[in-house]
Amino acid sequence: MKLRRYLGLIVLCVLVCFTAAGAAGGAEVLRMATTTSTDNTGLLDYLAPLLLEQRGIEIQWVSVGTGKALEYGRNGDVDVVLVHDPEAEKKFVDEGSGVNRRQVMFNDFIIAGPASDPAKVKGLSVAEALKKIALSGAPFASRADKSGTHMAELRLWAAAGMPEPDREKWYIQTGQGMLDTLMIAGERKGYVFTDRGTFIKYQDARKDQADLVITVEGDASLKNQYSVMAVNPVKWSSIRYDLALKYIDWLVSPSTQQAIGDFELLGKQLFFPNAGK
Repeated sequence: MKLRRYLGLIVLCVLVCFTAAGAAGGAEVLRMATTTSTDNTGLLDYLAPLLLEQRGIEIQWVSVGTGKALEYGRNGDVDVVLVHDPEAEKKFVDEGSGVNRRQVMFNDFIIAGPASDPAKVKGLSVAEALKKIALSGAPFASRADKSGTHMAELRLWAAAGMPEPDREKWYIQTGQGMLDTLMIAGERKGYVFTDRGTFIKYQDARKDQADLVITVEGDASLKNQYSVMAVNPVKWSSIRYDLALKYIDWLVSPSTQQAIGDFELLGKQLFFPNAGK
């Protein structure tokens, strides 16, 4: 059951209401905050019925940027988080907000842009491509929302020698999720840094209006790792830690890992399971 969070107070109320409804229906309810890519791609909708059938757990989630998802965990608003920013995740654990961090799967980031490739970056390394985009002044759409994708993008800009692209006129700060940011990049005939899974979803949604293509891919720096963590029950007595552990164990189990690997869109695998690797 998907939940959209616009205001923290509203979503917290919704989570409580749905928890009551789920309990009345006989299923135990787990609350999760996760990144937009796991939701936008359809992965969570695909896995939720399996979880309910195999473990008797109804999962309810809010999909936001990783930074916001971890904030919900810090506030005790959810029981578990599934995100993709290793540096932020380690900080979350080190500060005592999260426990039992396990890696689940990965895909990769890409840079997409117009088929005309105005900055001529096709096939270049990430650093070379970003430098050429900056020099050309071609539009570049960024989520600019402290999500895992945004933080990875900023690290790559810094590595390319441009740590503050937000000060440039060509740099479009959308403040939106990945799908919306892709839409804006397409409309502006610009470039965009995105995870491959959401880009495939974007292609699926715009089959007859292919306005963006992959221009940069395959660099080792573009790996996109997803991990799951329980919120620390020592900090929040309301946390369903028992359900969080059951969910984590289920997510990294061989059968669920296989299900993740089997999930496809347009005949393409979106996520690659790697629990325990």
